Parts: sequence; structure tokens; C-alpha cells
Amino acid sequence: MMTGLRILLLIIFAGFTSACEQKESMEDVRRNITAKDILGNQDYLAMSYGGYRTNSRRVQPTIGQLKDDMKILSALGVKVIRTYNVHLPHAVNVLKAIDELNQEDESFEMYVMLGAWIDCKNAWTGFEPIHSEESERNEVEINRAVELANEYPEIIKVIAVGNEAMVKWATSYYVEPGIILKWVNHLQQRKEEGELDENLWITSSDNFASWGGGDSTYHTEELNELIAAVDYVSLHTYPMHDTHYNPVFWGVLESETDLTRNEQIDAALNRSIAYAQSQFNSVADYVHAIDADKPLHIGETGWASFATDLYGDEGSKACDEFKQAMFYNKMRAWTNKDNISCFYFEAFDEPWKDANNKGGSENHFGLFTVDGEAKFALWDEVDNGNLNKLSRDGNKITKSFDGNEDSLMKCILLPPTKTKTSLYVPN
Repeated sequence: MMTGLRILLLIIFAGFTSACEQKESMEDVRRNITAKDILGNQDYLAMSYGGYRTNSRRVQPTIGQLKDDMKILSALGVKVIRTYNVHLPHAVNVLKAIDELNQEDESFEMYVMLGAWIDCKNAWTGFEPIHSEESERNEVEINRAVELANEYPEIIKVIAVGNEAMVKWATSYYVEPGIILKWVNHLQQRKEEGELDENLWITSSDNFASWGGGDSTYHTEELNELIAAVDYVSLHTYPMHDTHYNPVFWGVLESETDLTRNEQIDAALNRSIAYAQSQFNSVADYVHAIDADKPLHIGETGWASFATDLYGDEGSKACDEFKQAMFYNKMRAWTNKDNISCFYFEAFDEPWKDANNKGGSENHFGLFTVDGEAKFALWDEVDNGNLNKLSRDGNKITKSFDGNEDSLMKCILLPPTKTKTSLYVPN
């Protein structure tokens, strides 16, 4: 007959064993889950992330600050983020922050699409860029990305070779597709040789035109080889920028002038989404003519909440929190429905993006302000309590405009009225 003490010890031991098994099980989940499982899965919302709080990247966020940001994103259902380079401490510290959160909370999940920055020869030097040759530092960037992927296999699920590195308007640094192809093949070879996890996906994240969805000057044999070499295509689409550069879809139709202001804006945003869809589909048509089974996902899209430049009151009148919220919600609805991962740009405002112009649109793409105010797109998340116990730099998460919708609506910019013949009207 068992004594009471022995029974108690057996119960304690069983509980301890169960807890260990549960912890090991979650560790196994994080290690074994793959990009193929995550991408296109609406249970793993994606977001582009930079944690910089000031107008200079010389001021690096601390690991504690990064952990607070990861908790905020996790509370929103975001489980995969995108970083952009490994030559600054930021990406490494993000990985450390996630690793610490994994140790502190066995249920925590956050995965990373790790960016490796790629430049052409003479980029950022003052000398004439040579776009057919590459920076000597590219090899260092790629090698460091490999080291990190092997150090954090339970976190890093994708390596992206370059960010908008092939699009020709990036005149300071763009490279020809053959340079991206070289490093994609290098990483794929390391997978084959067992030096990288075979399930690690390799891509490049670039403008839709760079992936064959635009001008035929991009349609080269090297691009076709690159499409065949990547595990999936990561494309960017930015209707907001084209409210200035190519406003075929932007404005209020003459037939819409009798609608309410909100209905006019809604119609313009519906055309914006249709425009993004047309860019996605143009890439899909090109890519699938080369590889019918190649997955495509959105590596970046977004909409600024404020601007004093080309998209503000003196420009296309595209940027305010109301339009940002509309675009965000419509973009999520489309991509979730069609099983497309969308690394929405971006989580938090980053003032360094246009350091000399506080009102520059690049500083205002975040769904949160630098101080942790949730913009209109996320007011419901504040109301439902998901963010109640969280903070950013000691600031409780609150609503922008003090939650006063009337005040927000006074800042709405009405798009210009245009004739139907000058607008892109989707079928």
C-alpha cells in the first residue's frame, strides 16, 4: 500500500514530467514549423518591423524595448516579422529579444524573415554606382545572415536577399538580377550541403516591376533564372505612392460627387486595392509562365497616416489615419481571403526614415506612433482589451486623437475630383 507521502511525490513528479513534455513540445513546434507552414496562413499575420525611436539609427533600441514591441505585435496576432539588414545591431537584438521571450513564456511565438542588404559597387560612396557589379560587403552580409539562421533556427524561417535591390529607381544602390541570383543560388547550395536548414526558404523582396510585373525592360533571362531559384516571390506594391506618380486610380469620380465624403473615400480606396491586386496579378502571370507552382506573397505594402510632401494637403491628399485604416483593413481582408502573406509596412513610426522632414510621409507609415499611440486602424484592438497591460517606453497604449473620432474626422483629406476617363476603373 502506498503511503500518503509516496502518492504525493508521484503526483508532483508526474506534474513535473508533464510540464517538461509540454515545454519540449512547444520548443519542437518552434523549431519544426517552416516557412511553408507559415506563409499564406492567416493564423500567422505578418508585419514589417523596425524598432527605431529617434531620427537616427545610431540610437539603437534596447533589447527591453524590442521585447515590449514583440509583446505588442503578438497581442495583435502578428507571429512573423520582417527585418532588413544584419550590418546594424538591430536585427541581432530582435532575435535575442524573441529568444528571451521564448524562454520566459513557452507559448510565445514570433518568427522572422531575415533581410540581408545588397548594394551595387560604389553605393552610398559619392562615386558613380556600378549597377552590374556588387559591393564587396554583400558577402559579409550574406555570411552573417547564414550564421544567424544557424544560431536561431527556431526563429528565422526565411532569408531575403536584398530589399528593393533590383528596382531601377533605387539609383543609389540597385543591382542587376544576376547579383541577387548569385547569392540566392549560394544559399540554396548551402541548404543542399546541409549547412543550412533544408526547410529555410530563400527569396528576394522587391518592387512588383522587378519581378516582371511592369516594364518589359525587367524581363531578362537572369530574372527568369532568379524566379526559378527562389522558394517564393516576395513583391512590393504601394498604391499610396502612385496617388502621385501614377494616379490613374486616385480621386473622386464625377459620378461620385453626390456621395458622402466617407463614401467617396471608400470608393477611392477600393480602387487602390484593385490597383494593388492588378500589380500582384501581373507578377503572378509572369512568374507562373516560368514556374506554375511558385508561391507569391507580399513583402511590403502600406499607407502613411500623415504627410506634408507629395501625398499631403498640397499633393494627392492621400495621407491621413482614416485612409490608412481603410487601406489596412481592406488589404488584410483581401490577402487573408486569398491565403497571401502580407508583411504590412509597418508596425511603428520610424522618424529616421526622413530625418530632415518631420512631416515626410516615410516617417508615418506605422500603425502606432513612436510613443505607442494606436492609430485609427487599431482603435478596436485598444477597445477589446488586447493591449491593456502593454506599454511602449513606459507609455500605456492609448488611442490617437484621445479616441475622439470627431477630431480625427476633421483631419480627413478629400481626394481631388477627376474625370472618369483619367481614372483606372476596375471591372
